Amino acid sequence: MAIIIDETKKVIVQGITGREGRARTQLMRGFGTNIVGGCTPGKGGQDVQGLPVYDSVQEIVDANDGVDVSVVFVPARLVKGAAIEAFEAGVGLVMLVPDRVPLWDAMAIADVAAHHEAEFIGPNTLGVISPGRAVIGMIGGRAESARQWFNTPSAGRTVGIISRSGGMSSSCGYYLSRAGLGISTICHVGGDSVLGLTFPEVALKLQEDDETDAIVLFGEIGGSMEERLAQLMADGRVTKPVIAYIGGKAAKEGTRFSHAGAIIEGDRGTHAGKVKALSAAGATVVDGFGDLPEATCKALRVPAH
Repeated sequence: MAIIIDETKKVIVQGITGREGRARTQLMRGFGTNIVGGCTPGKGGQDVQGLPVYDSVQEIVDANDGVDVSVVFVPARLVKGAAIEAFEAGVGLVMLVPDRVPLWDAMAIADVAAHHEAEFIGPNTLGVISPGRAVIGMIGGRAESARQWFNTPSAGRTVGIISRSGGMSSSCGYYLSRAGLGISTICHVGGDSVLGLTFPEVALKLQEDDETDAIVLFGEIGGSMEERLAQLMADGRVTKPVIAYIGGKAAKEGTRFSHAGAIIEGDRGTHAGKVKALSAAGATVVDGFGDLPEATCKALRVPAH
């Protein structure tokens, strides 16, 4: 099975009438995502690519007897309101694509999500893709290229990928596929300091997925997601092979490495600390990104192509 998204989930797009909303709706539908409509305040009654547009999330939820996922394509200053509207309408998973969402807004979104027992991904995420099934967000680019880049699941040699980098999410999927491995799910959790689903939560979902045989991680300096995943491994809650690359080895204290959340503060979030924690928990940690495919094949005891 796929985690987070598959072809059965009912998906809506908030901001569907905007340039990004229109373009990404077309790409998601082209890959098989079950988009049932979208909403933009004041634009109700229109249509985008034959899909109905509503004024509010509640209207589209009512019209479809519930909605599973909302993908948010609105300006950063409007993200908090859009996310809260979706949670209050009963949407269980909200994907926040925009970057530059204010930190306090992200914290407020997290509080409301917890109150409604809902989940969110992002902010600042390219999305999630389950090859051969569905995609939310904009990961993988055009549907045709995504189908060529990412292998569908393959018995006994399928991996799930979790990444803090959008571009490297696709690169991981591409190179692992070229090595002959199947991909169950690629999840870009986002690059900000306050996020919804993080490495530990996504790893637990992959642990429960019968189609996923190993977990591949593209981590970075900053924060504690990698260390918290290592603790889950040490506690026996994540038992599948974990193969990881951690970016930012040369970064010093106070250095930000590409993303807002990738910054070393004192002795927290260091490359060495993350490598040590993961290695001690039993993960295979590679020195170079290019070593991931061979190390993953070795962990799964299959020959690399």
